[in-house]
Amino acid sequence: MLKGYRDFIVRGNVIDLAVGVVMGAAFKTVVDNLIAGILEPFLAVLFGEPDISHVGTFVLRDVEFSLGLVLTAVINFLLVASAVYFFIVTPINKLRPAADDADAPVSDNELLTEIRDLLKIQQK
Repeated sequence: MLKGYRDFIVRGNVIDLAVGVVMGAAFKTVVDNLIAGILEPFLAVLFGEPDISHVGTFVLRDVEFSLGLVLTAVINFLLVASAVYFFIVTPINKLRPAADDADAPVSDNELLTEIRDLLKIQQK
């Protein structure tokens, strides 16, 4: 029973997941500060303030509706996606070396031809 538990803990994907969670938590701070320091000021320039949750608020039968809350959530999502893509993914992709041709995916026809040729060699 303990051997099974040890095997589970030291399995690569469990450790990779744990590292990913820790790195994601640390990375969240970077993204949050990037948004607060750079992207939200642009919103303030456009709308007069970065929080637009008060926009489109109305009351119907004593119930308050707020379109601004939905807009704020959508804009926050787009800000996070933009920050991650333009400030992190794109620069890292430029820093990575170009993939070798050996890493390129093989088409089905190429794979079948290769298998056929190997079978011909084995039959000889």
